[in-house]
Amino acid sequence: MTELLNTLYIQTPGTSLHLDGDTVRAFHPDDDADAKPRRVPLVRIDHLVAFGGVNVSQELQLRCAADGRSVTYLTSNGRFRMRTVGPATGNPLLRQAQHRAADDPAHRLAISVAMIAGKIHNSRQVLLRTARDSSGFRQTALRASAELIAGRLELLRTADSTGEVFGVEGITARDYFAALPHLVTQAKEWKVAGRSKRPPTDPVNCLLSFLYGMLRGAVHGALEQVGLDPYIGFLHGVRAGKPALALDLMEEFRPLLADRLAFTLLNRRELGIKDFDHLPNGAYQLTDDGRKKVFTAWQQSRQRTWPHAYLGREVEAALLPLVQARLLARHLRGELAAYQPWMVN
Repeated sequence: MTELLNTLYIQTPGTSLHLDGDTVRAFHPDDDADAKPRRVPLVRIDHLVAFGGVNVSQELQLRCAADGRSVTYLTSNGRFRMRTVGPATGNPLLRQAQHRAADDPAHRLAISVAMIAGKIHNSRQVLLRTARDSSGFRQTALRASAELIAGRLELLRTADSTGEVFGVEGITARDYFAALPHLVTQAKEWKVAGRSKRPPTDPVNCLLSFLYGMLRGAVHGALEQVGLDPYIGFLHGVRAGKPALALDLMEEFRPLLADRLAFTLLNRRELGIKDFDHLPNGAYQLTDDGRKKVFTAWQQSRQRTWPHAYLGREVEAALLPLVQARLLARHLRGELAAYQPWMVN
């Protein structure tokens, strides 16, 4: 069990949660019979989030509903499944605040700048971290790319519309993916030539697109969990069927949670060319075995902890979208003066 921002997250499959007086008691069949029972006082919890394979007793659900405490169920990949709430919740007020912010150009701009600043900062960290493990020309090229991207943050500070923010994001992405041949060793073997999508025309881009899909699902679930509308964004435009806010919020996570995992899988040769199918239209897709390997690596990567500057503690990767969605909700409700993106140094 992990308790963050008045929310209790339970991730271990096989765990069952029960009402024990005024506490939540967690039980797992593998628990030591002599160990002290794990309990969390209900008074400390506003929300309860159960990942795939976690059971919540009916008594505990009814008590949470009576207290106005939500219980959200996500798959093990973070995809939203359902949420139980009592007769009254603050969600309509939060969504009203979200819609007002989306209709306010200055507010939209401030949130968009923060999210893209987080993405640019974390992209630069991927380049610098890879450079530290490199040498020679490759190291020089990666550091030069990191320096170039750092300059884009200056452009972002002067942006006065979301259109300009999008422009800076696009330029930065072009610079970042131009360094792809240096981020992936054996680049010629993988036929790396920058970013391509819809369809991805090399294995590296195929893997990146697949991981972005996994990340998007996790972020979408996090937004649903806190009661935000995933389809009303600040940077990405509103369009039928397009989860604009999920696309906004996932920007700051792409470099460290998706890109870095892709480069690790390829550079450590945990994936090989036989894990990809080359289709007649030139596109690549993962084979069944390749998908299984990526699912396993994704699940393992979600257990890794990362520093979170605002919380002042380490947070598991699986919880980061939920934490950031809740920080965004607090900002929209006026409890935080500005949205704080997740950035790692």
